[in-house]
Amino acid sequence: MSYTDKHIIENYSILFEGLNSLTKIELIESLTKSLKRESKAKKDRFFDSFGAFGSEKPAEEIIK
Repeated sequence: MSYTDKHIIENYSILFEGLNSLTKIELIESLTKSLKRESKAKKDRFFDSFGAFGSEKPAEEIIK
């Protein structure tokens, strides 16, 4: 983690201290959903790369 990342986290932590418990829980849920979407997007991009080359020719013909 970079110095900048640590500084950002510290500043957000200070802001979060003023929030009530319910709001903090909602914030955690929102961050969790964001991480899951990011992970799914990476996984989808990985699997989308398979079969990206489309051709009706048989493999032997392409190899030649």
